[in-house]
Amino acid sequence: MTLSNISIVKESQAPLLQVQDVHTTFNIKQKGTYFWQKPDTLKAVNGVSFELFAGETLGVVGESGCGKSTLARTIIGLVRANAGSIKFGDEEIVGASKKTMRIKRKDIQMIFQDPLASLNPRMTVGDIIAEPLRTYYPEMKKSDVQDEVRTMMKKVGLLSNQINRYPHEFSGGQCQRIGIARALILKPKIIICDEPVSALDVSIQAQVINLLQDIQQEMGLALIFIAHDLSVIKHIADRVLVMYLGHAVELGINEAVYGNPTHPYTQALMSAVPLPDPIAERNKVIQLLEGDLPSPINPPSGCVFRTRCPIADSECAQIKPVLEGTLDHRVACLKNKVEL
Repeated sequence: MTLSNISIVKESQAPLLQVQDVHTTFNIKQKGTYFWQKPDTLKAVNGVSFELFAGETLGVVGESGCGKSTLARTIIGLVRANAGSIKFGDEEIVGASKKTMRIKRKDIQMIFQDPLASLNPRMTVGDIIAEPLRTYYPEMKKSDVQDEVRTMMKKVGLLSNQINRYPHEFSGGQCQRIGIARALILKPKIIICDEPVSALDVSIQAQVINLLQDIQQEMGLALIFIAHDLSVIKHIADRVLVMYLGHAVELGINEAVYGNPTHPYTQALMSAVPLPDPIAERNKVIQLLEGDLPSPINPPSGCVFRTRCPIADSECAQIKPVLEGTLDHRVACLKNKVEL
């Protein structure tokens, strides 16, 4: 899907996934508190909304602790949302039963950050990739399962004669390919990639990203790609969601967010992206953020970014901004808005 087609797709096609005002919280018992005292509430995801269309890639960026991984786990059902709506097609999956989520999870798979830690060291590669097939299609013959596994191994760049090896015999990049094969074996509609290349060397990162793009085009997958590296997101994403302290602060097509970053937080992130031109790199101005990330247990009132924002005023402490703007670019900021 090209960037110029995003708006057309939005207008003509129903979203594959709709996330509306999702909240995910955790009860945290502070050290030294008495047993009768109420635990604190950590607001990991706070009112995030977006849509995902078939065949597109949504990049999710933000610093550590902003709620990216919790959002991913909430969508797939590993963590339950406390409020809001998540619709896969026309079916609501927030509050769905374990049986319903088990059925839906066949169509929404996940690739994890640490390739080796996500694989069972006591299982062979063949058994790891085949496990989803045996879970959802127990009636399949063993020979048919083996054929599917070998075909998928070839698709992700692994040799079929490696089927009886164990994860520790593979490199990090190969282990991530095994994780990708396991996620793809059920032919899902959505793959959630939770920083799948952050633990790999740069050259291996490029190989894995290109592999994901080739498979996406071949199978028509929708991807939610979480990363810290804004250069990776720029390369792979059709649309970009910027998160800060559990909130969505900017959402738009790739060329809008990278070409015209509007939220002060997005502007600071973009200013830190290395430039390939040495002269431009030396002359660029990096917008450093003052202070530390506030605690999600006790976030600031109004705009959660105001304690680190260079343009915040008293109004920002009173009013909580919401995503506003055009179909292609929305920003949650009282001072910087998208031109309509």
